[in-house]
Amino acid sequence: MSRFILALVLVTIVAACGGGDKQAPRNTENACAILKEKPHFKRAFKSTQRKWGVPAHVQMAVLYQESRFISNARTPNKYVLGVLPMGRQSSAYGYAQALDGTWDDYRRSTGNRSARRDNIKDATDFMGWYMNITRDKNGVPLSDARGQYLAYHDGHTGYARGTYKNKSWLLRVADDVNTRSHRYKEQLRRCLRVW
Repeated sequence: MSRFILALVLVTIVAACGGGDKQAPRNTENACAILKEKPHFKRAFKSTQRKWGVPAHVQMAVLYQESRFISNARTPNKYVLGVLPMGRQSSAYGYAQALDGTWDDYRRSTGNRSARRDNIKDATDFMGWYMNITRDKNGVPLSDARGQYLAYHDGHTGYARGTYKNKSWLLRVADDVNTRSHRYKEQLRRCLRVW
């Protein structure tokens, strides 16, 4: 019986240690509070800013919109007749809500084969990679949270075709991302000791 209890305790400890940040920061409205609560986020944002040139406030605003800073975020299920689950709306998963195929392209392109979508450092690196392609293909500056978000949502080709122009709901969301980006930027400027 004591072996069973010991095994149960070990399994509980291992389960408690793994899995990433399944809960959002307590105050997602304040960039400084996010970084203070989750210092590993700060390291990830800074690393991506140095490597890819994407400002931290842009990364943060897009991540907020995509996953609310939750590592295992998924799209909702689709239902038949309103009751029978039929799978997810898309393969988007993790902090950055990257689709399976796009994530595979990122891993191949960067050589980061062990990258995980539920790892904040990998997710922000993915965003840096993707946003640089957006800049190169579509001419959207890395500091333009609105434009970057539209291309992030509709893809590089969709953005080039202007598919977002017929989606009033998406334009509103992109405006929200832009507003949040500016707010985060101002907050980060005021909390230099945290940032």
